[in-house]
Amino acid sequence: MSKTIPAIILSFLFLTACKPAIKPQNLYGKWKYLKVETPNANPPDTVSSSELKEQAPYIQFTTKDSLLIYWGGQVLSHGVFRIDGRNIQYKETLADGKTREFPFYVSELTNKSLVFSTRGSDGSEVTAVKE
Repeated sequence: MSKTIPAIILSFLFLTACKPAIKPQNLYGKWKYLKVETPNANPPDTVSSSELKEQAPYIQFTTKDSLLIYWGGQVLSHGVFRIDGRNIQYKETLADGKTREFPFYVSELTNKSLVFSTRGSDGSEVTAVKE
């Protein structure tokens, strides 16, 4: 009995900490950026609300698994994505035709909000709402 209670508690904590994998259909659409931070920069930085209003950035996921990032009314980045559990693997097509792949780590996804980040010293965290 003394070993059963800790096992039950550990099992409960493990199950509540696990979030289900993201489904692509939950991403499809346009997500307007509300907040953009670079917490690992030296010093940490945040894009001002006035710049966000002026530049009107957003990320758009399509049913053909393409991903477009807009900033200032122009495409800043484009490519394709695939889901890897709770992360979005993004394969960006660069101007010279080459590609690079990196993950967006998703910390929150609901019907109306999305929080994702990249890692490293130039990594950023974006909070967006679905339009």
